[in-house]
Amino acid sequence: MILAAGRGERMRPLTDTTPKPLLQVRGKALIDYHLEKLANANIERVVINHAWLGEQIVDHVRCGEFAGLDIVFSAESPVLETAGGIVKALPALTKDNAREFIVVNGDVFSDVDFTQLPDSLGEDLAHLVMVDNPEQHPRGDFYYAQGRLNTDGHTRLTYSGIGVYHVAMFSHLHPVRAPLAPLLIDAIEQRRVSAQHHQGEWNDVGTPDRLAALNQGGANAGLG
Repeated sequence: MILAAGRGERMRPLTDTTPKPLLQVRGKALIDYHLEKLANANIERVVINHAWLGEQIVDHVRCGEFAGLDIVFSAESPVLETAGGIVKALPALTKDNAREFIVVNGDVFSDVDFTQLPDSLGEDLAHLVMVDNPEQHPRGDFYYAQGRLNTDGHTRLTYSGIGVYHVAMFSHLHPVRAPLAPLLIDAIEQRRVSAQHHQGEWNDVGTPDRLAALNQGGANAGLG
């Protein structure tokens, strides 16, 4: 699932007329990078939620060629936030009895290799890709040690916005406005969240300045 429903307030005025996932990075829309990488990882179905200027996202994706991906759109009105949006999209995400699925923030740019994400979570509820804390998010999100996320420790890293989730984390919820962070914290307290530390390229394209720096070849924020 690609999360693409946000208004992009911090990116204004750019997002007054263009939804954030369609902003250009190095000559290509942000969302195109995700779709191409998912196709190359042999993902068959992708769900994209949308709200603000969502028709532009639908038109853009339908005009693209993404290696035969089965792309499903999940319109939101009003916006349901991350957890609510995932719950609304569960019927498409769990088609053919799928129990785990990848979730990607539509406004991140990275070289994370989706083929390196786990195919199965076992008893875990989630597996998150963590990154070093960027300048705009120095405190990080969660404690990381030896492939696990914990409630305390020495090293705090930032959630990249890329993760694998089990349907059990959301199946008891209703499709109403709800953030993801409380669910993750609860799962971490249950010691049911694994993680990996990505040390390659990653950027949260959250402001016009960060977008400009990225397009100039520079730059490297969390749950927010």
